[in-house]
Amino acid sequence: MNNNHFSQFQPIAAIATTPQGAKILQPLAQSIKATLHLPKSVNWTEEALQYHESTRKHLTSIWDKHKAFIFCLATGAVIRLIAPLLQDKSRDPAVVVIDAEGRFVISLCSGHQGGADKLAQLIAQQIGATPVITGACSSLGLPAIDILGVPYGWRKGEGNWTGVMGTIARGESVEVIQEVGSTLWQEHLPDRHPFYFGFAESSESITPKARIWISPTKRRFNPDSNLPKVQWHPRVLWVGIGCERGTSKKLIEKAITTICQRYHLATEAIAGIATIDLKADERGILELCNSWNLPLRTFSAEVLKQIEVPTPSKVVDREVGTPSVAEAAAIWAIKNSEFALGSSFKSAGLSGTRTKFESQPLGNPPNGLPRKIQNCYLTDALLVPKQIFKLANEPGAVTVAVAQSAREYTGRIGKLYLVGIGPGNIEQITPAAKTAITEADAVIGYSLYTDLIKSLFRPGQIIESLAITQERQRAQRAIELAQWGLTVAVVSSGDCGIYGMAGLVLEELQTNNWDGKTPQVQVFPGISAIQAAAARVGAPLMHDFCAISLSDLLTPWNVIKKRLEAAAIGDFVTAIYNPRSQKRTQQIIIAREIFLQHRHPHTPVAIVHSAYRQEEQIDITTLEKMLDSSIDMLTTVIIGNSNTRNYANWMITPRGYLGFDRQT
Repeated sequence: MNNNHFSQFQPIAAIATTPQGAKILQPLAQSIKATLHLPKSVNWTEEALQYHESTRKHLTSIWDKHKAFIFCLATGAVIRLIAPLLQDKSRDPAVVVIDAEGRFVISLCSGHQGGADKLAQLIAQQIGATPVITGACSSLGLPAIDILGVPYGWRKGEGNWTGVMGTIARGESVEVIQEVGSTLWQEHLPDRHPFYFGFAESSESITPKARIWISPTKRRFNPDSNLPKVQWHPRVLWVGIGCERGTSKKLIEKAITTICQRYHLATEAIAGIATIDLKADERGILELCNSWNLPLRTFSAEVLKQIEVPTPSKVVDREVGTPSVAEAAAIWAIKNSEFALGSSFKSAGLSGTRTKFESQPLGNPPNGLPRKIQNCYLTDALLVPKQIFKLANEPGAVTVAVAQSAREYTGRIGKLYLVGIGPGNIEQITPAAKTAITEADAVIGYSLYTDLIKSLFRPGQIIESLAITQERQRAQRAIELAQWGLTVAVVSSGDCGIYGMAGLVLEELQTNNWDGKTPQVQVFPGISAIQAAAARVGAPLMHDFCAISLSDLLTPWNVIKKRLEAAAIGDFVTAIYNPRSQKRTQQIIIAREIFLQHRHPHTPVAIVHSAYRQEEQIDITTLEKMLDSSIDMLTTVIIGNSNTRNYANWMITPRGYLGFDRQT
């Protein structure tokens, strides 16, 4: 699979002006699918785009065609090159600088909205360098407010973004009033942060120096106010539409904007459009969805007529088979939002791309629901009952209703990264695995493992650590977030596909009737425990070997015994995982007894505890004396075969046995 961690930054230009810079950028450009740009004066035989004009003139010609630039030049030279081209931080591309020796990756320009901070961190993991991030939020361990809602699909509203971010940089109090949308970001703030959350009793005595609104409401801020304010709009509004055949896009658009203005709703908070399936090919609706980049959900009359609405119509019922289209479609869209999270909804183009929902049973409503919408959950409110619009000189008529979902629509296809972190030492993690962890919106794993990889995390990431016995809960949580649209890294020690989380996550996906595509899945292998342990004691795995776990939580003990006996009889070098826990103490004793029936008592055995970690302990002993060593759940035991030998305290298994005279 291609390296897709950098797809959000494509197209990327990598620019160097010396052979040394080209040598640093060439493998990186190849790996992340960037285009390497070199002046003709550089003698270069590898693939690159070579230009004849000056670097300044060439950069000017390609500036607007790329989302990111990676330079291997002096920082001062880059500043002078890009200074005349910079316009606004909301539009400028990400600019990253790598030093001439490839030791540092500097986020130079457009760190937040352009993504240069994140790009620098990803490149640093890719090439084994140190990222240099100078923004105030990063130094404070805080998410950048101007990109806070990006993982959740929120849309930015109006406000004084510079003023609010300046307040945060100074460590002054910032009031957050969040009416809708995910609060995950709140749950993963550092202990000392400047935010307090509006309407809380503890906040009554605090005087805010800035304010953040997270709401579907569009607020008009007083330009004369000294209090900087900004607003994010989570996409929680579903617009139900019914219309006459041939109704124009102009009329539909006017109706929606009028409704939003009348009820002070932000068009940025619109998640999508919902209607009856008879209108799935309605040109005006399709044109609007294409123009506004909105998904279209369509429902059958059989589905829509299950909903009791405030304003049913007998005329509509006679015409299309349901007493409501706009109201019922808006309500059904939010009722199905959980079903739709993470699924591959596309903006409806003129070709009629859409999603059709068949009839599904309604759940029992909570107590206290209004009688006329008793089939809709309380948290899924019909904000605007249907309203009919016509426009002079425009054909047709349109009916519009708006409902609010309890959870935002992200508009993203989720990803699951199943990552092996090796023994736990950062140096033993592959660059691809490091990059995956750094890129992810959320990282999920056993607390010991997430602690080992803290240096790879970014401010604003969701880090969820669950107990060692909660593997299935970890898998289910990761799938839930990925189905919603987040990129989730599930970390396992060693290799994720060897007694790790990869199999469990894939099993859970299969149980959920996963289509193999959404969410997307990528597996990142790591150095397994057996490899790490073997490397610390020599070369015990040079001939046929196997691995057996003694944990009987998922495998019956009688099955484990049969496998131990088969391995012993077959003369396999055998690695034993999970050899002993506080409650499970007899299995390793029985395993030794089984091997003693088929191996010499002096057969070499390696006992490796926490390989490559600070608490590492290594003991090369024999099968006869192996139980004298300390063995626990963090230990890997390697039992040699009949030809394995101990030489100068190194464990060696010969590659071949023909003509080999074993030294005893």
